[in-house]
Amino acid sequence: MTEKDPILDDNGQDASNLDLNTEDIQDNPGGNDAEAEKLRQEVAELKDKYIRQAAEFDNFRRRTAKEKLELIQTAGKDVIVSLLDVLDDCDRAEKTLDNPELNPAIREGVQLVFAKLRNTLAAKGVKVMQTVGTEFNPEFHEAITEIPAPTPDLQGKVVDEVTKGYYLNDKIIRFAKVVVGK
Repeated sequence: MTEKDPILDDNGQDASNLDLNTEDIQDNPGGNDAEAEKLRQEVAELKDKYIRQAAEFDNFRRRTAKEKLELIQTAGKDVIVSLLDVLDDCDRAEKTLDNPELNPAIREGVQLVFAKLRNTLAAKGVKVMQTVGTEFNPEFHEAITEIPAPTPDLQGKVVDEVTKGYYLNDKIIRFAKVVVGK
């Protein structure tokens, strides 16, 4: 809308010259108070309508900005979730690298590749869920089995982690599969 475009009211009439100040409406010297009161009410209604529309637009703008931010933060969620299995394989492979017969240069190179993968995912907002030794919480953990707790202080807590859980920008993208002490 440009400055030259007229402001139209509900009836399509030009309302750009409408003065919205109720104090400026003067009583008619002919004593037509009813008409002046009608105009005051109309101005009050238009002010209220304008304020409500401005508030509604402001709410709409904030809501869409929030939705856009959430969409951007989780845009690559499907790709990242599929890479979690690769990350699990990296963890298992890293445990086998402790073999003393393996060439140290190969071991170091493989560990560098795994570290780069972890750092890249961390830069995209992926965080590992810390579970072992924490209180079992069904909102974060998926219990695979229960075993007798090795010590009384581990009752109701996570004793072992079968599969790691992950967050993407503080939202759970994979629950941790854990063993709980009873």
